[in-house]
Amino acid sequence: MQTSQYLNQLHTADKLSEEPWPEDATLYQPFEAEQILLPESASCLAVKAYLKMCNLPFGIRTCANAEHMSPGGRMTKLPFIRAGAFLFAEFEPIVNFVEQKDMAIGSWQDEDEKADMRTYVSLVENIFTMAELYVSFKNERVYKEVTAPRNGAVYPWPLNVIQNYSKRRNALRQLKVYQWHDLDIDQVIDKVAKCCETLEYKLKESPDTPFFFGDQPCELDAIAFGHLFTILTTRLPNMALAQTVQKFGHLVSFCRFIDEKYFQMSK
Repeated sequence: MQTSQYLNQLHTADKLSEEPWPEDATLYQPFEAEQILLPESASCLAVKAYLKMCNLPFGIRTCANAEHMSPGGRMTKLPFIRAGAFLFAEFEPIVNFVEQKDMAIGSWQDEDEKADMRTYVSLVENIFTMAELYVSFKNERVYKEVTAPRNGAVYPWPLNVIQNYSKRRNALRQLKVYQWHDLDIDQVIDKVAKCCETLEYKLKESPDTPFFFGDQPCELDAIAFGHLFTILTTRLPNMALAQTVQKFGHLVSFCRFIDEKYFQMSK
């Protein structure tokens, strides 16, 4: 890395840490009722849960072109947050932004526990996002009855057709990159079930506490809730993902607890 680039990164990090959390921080996402897709909905909910766990104020702006306004990302590009002069998209970059301002949950964890926790976060994000993409774009009935109508809902013909073609092509390309494209639905469900087993085992390690790593929340609680709760509550022609998650009672109870503590009580 060149010296000038390194100094610029240090300068940016200093600016991030020095500025207070903006009162007008805004989270951008697609319309929930008629547009947002399963993977995007899970990612957006995970970020909302994380910010609520951090007790940070934020507004929500829904707009048809949220994905195209996003500065980019590794998975869904959504949500993205505008906080002062800064834009960050997707769960991990937004978490990193909050951590640089010393406002993050999980600051009580030591380095070994943080490394362990982030391994779980990576597992959850990769497995569930890929499974959500697979069901949304590879399952023909789900694609025709839910994904395509919702994705194209905000565009007039023929732009909706073009948008659906582009979105599906990108999703299938992503599935190929992560080597999920050639799996059948049983193999996808097996991966999801194994991930759920891993999460439930971790949750059972501390039976007297409601969170994955003790009596305080961390980013794993937020991202696991975002994906699990969205899968459980989204109606699809193929409910294989939800039926799989429902087999894990501790995870279902965990979702109910997080929803009641951070979402129902704030209404």
